[in-house]
Amino acid sequence: MCRVWVPVSASSSWSAWAEVRHSGVSGQPPKRRGNLFIVSGPSGAGKGTLVKELASRVDDVWVSVSATTRAPRPGEVDGKDYLFVSNERFDELIATGGLLEWAEVHGNRYGTPLAEVQARIADGKQVILEIDPQGAFQVRDQLPETVLIFILAPSKEELMRRLRKRGSETDEQMAVRMATAERELALVGKYDHVVINDDVSRATDEIARIIDDYASTEESQAAHVCDQARDR
Repeated sequence: MCRVWVPVSASSSWSAWAEVRHSGVSGQPPKRRGNLFIVSGPSGAGKGTLVKELASRVDDVWVSVSATTRAPRPGEVDGKDYLFVSNERFDELIATGGLLEWAEVHGNRYGTPLAEVQARIADGKQVILEIDPQGAFQVRDQLPETVLIFILAPSKEELMRRLRKRGSETDEQMAVRMATAERELALVGKYDHVVINDDVSRATDEIARIIDDYASTEESQAAHVCDQARDR
């Protein structure tokens, strides 16, 4: 048996370490290393649909629930879709360091609760944050290993069609979202991966492959370290 200590993350911000024992035989499926992935893209690109599909397909994916000051849309559930909070409560979260990132989008504030994200990464989960580029770069500054994935609609026309189909946008809101989309598209080059959502199943498969590429198992990490030790 080779016993090693392997960091779940190279960033001290996550401050989580896992003891990995490698014996070459395991009665359990190997546990994968925890990672943080950010999924961004314009409103109407289909981010939410892809993330939900991904969570149903990949066992160790955990989707972070953002806190927001905006009002719930029809059918949204507090604690499942978002944590709906008052402006006062959001201010308190900022003041106490309870948010990994936060941003104001379309006049409302959104933020990612920090403690739960840290715990899930330490537990070997593939954590997904569905947030805008402003928040994505805040997280990347704190946690450089974060993987950024940008979702695009096949065309501007398709993006507008999807927004109209939602039926929740006024003409004025539609114009604001399209202007925001143009600004966000200028940031695509700063992302690690770009996925075109022309088909939900295909795009979900592509994101799952991206996750697999990063989520090497703790067991395989330990084996690599043991092999290096023997070579010395």
